[in-house]
Amino acid sequence: MPDRVPLPCPADAGMIIVDHGSRRPESNNLLLEVVEAYRRHSGWPIIEPAHMELAEPSIAAAFARCVELGAKQVLIVPYFLAPGRHWSEDIPRLAAEAASPFREMGISHVVTPPLGLHPLMLQVIDDRAREGLDAPR
Repeated sequence: MPDRVPLPCPADAGMIIVDHGSRRPESNNLLLEVVEAYRRHSGWPIIEPAHMELAEPSIAAAFARCVELGAKQVLIVPYFLAPGRHWSEDIPRLAAEAASPFREMGISHVVTPPLGLHPLMLQVIDDRAREGLDAPR
């Protein structure tokens, strides 16, 4: 698959990539790897990790960090597959709470859809299936 051209970053935009969070450090470290990989891929200067619960940084801490770094708008990208209750209720509520102290400064935010049935997820499934078929038995 050819390399995709990264999404141009508005100068005043920040991004939070948020996962569920875990008590297992190795699970939480995966999000840090995802954020760093996306930072290198995209060139976005303001990208912060956040965990919805069970670990730090929280959405509120990541939101404050984005604003501290100069973001006027914050995209909150759920690193989730399915649009369940966390996406439809919990993350929007936590994002609104995080944005509340900055509302009078004109800081806006948007929660994007989860990864879900994005067409590239089909390629990911193909890749994982190939790895499984090629694995030693």
